[in-house]
Amino acid sequence: MKVSVVLTLVGYLMVPSDAAVLGRCVVAKRLQEGGLSNFEGYSLENWVCLAYFESKFNPEAVYENVREDYLGFGLFQIRNTDWCDKGRNLCHVSCSDLLDPNLKKTIECAKKIVKEKGGMGAWPAWTLNCQYSDTLARWLDGCKL
Repeated sequence: MKVSVVLTLVGYLMVPSDAAVLGRCVVAKRLQEGGLSNFEGYSLENWVCLAYFESKFNPEAVYENVREDYLGFGLFQIRNTDWCDKGRNLCHVSCSDLLDPNLKKTIECAKKIVKEKGGMGAWPAWTLNCQYSDTLARWLDGCKL
């Protein structure tokens, strides 16, 4: 019994070898190109910080939160219950579209979330890790944007 539980947990923790984890500067560039730099007053550094703490820069990440009964999709772990087609679909997007490494649909949906949910506080990871950080500038260190 214990062995099967451990193997199941290991299986959830393993990242497929073909996972499209993006580099920090690639993420920054795509987010900037998508118009998130200073969108609704939030710096590009805030968005890159959020992407790291939500998905570790993996645009194909899917996370199941059993306790709160939702799935998070993509770079920003956008919740299915409200924002994509497995829920209320307020972004008018397929949840699978939020897993595309080009990030276009993800960025469009993130903009809608920020406008409709009163800012980046819609993501608890941003509130905990980025909102009051005095080291946000490090997220763009060395990036040619």
